[in-house]
Amino acid sequence: MIYLASPYSHPDPVIREERYRAACRTAAALLREGRSVFSPIAHSHPLTEYGLPADWTFWKHCDRELLERCDEVLVLLLDGWKDSVGVREEIRIAREMGKPVRYLDIARLVEVRAMSAVQVSAS
Repeated sequence: MIYLASPYSHPDPVIREERYRAACRTAAALLREGRSVFSPIAHSHPLTEYGLPADWTFWKHCDRELLERCDEVLVLLLDGWKDSVGVREEIRIAREMGKPVRYLDIARLVEVRAMSAVQVSAS
């Protein structure tokens, strides 16, 4: 299973929402390709509406357990990924566990979305 790491925390709620949607689009595209994927952002963002915090300090225990269960980490290269404490820690933990870490550029995401749209319209 792929663990989809992507930045989330930001003081601007509009940017957090954009990052959430990008993580969801990417997870959906990977699932359409037949790949198993878990996105902690797709899972946790809706839960923040119920009073849970959005920061790494709160989620690190849960994310570590999920990283243990995944086979690899795919880092979504959204703006801010290099500055994200959570993404840096997810990469560090994955490497500590001996898991492969790969990177997905947003340009590749656009290609995947375009291919998916073509496949859907051809069906």
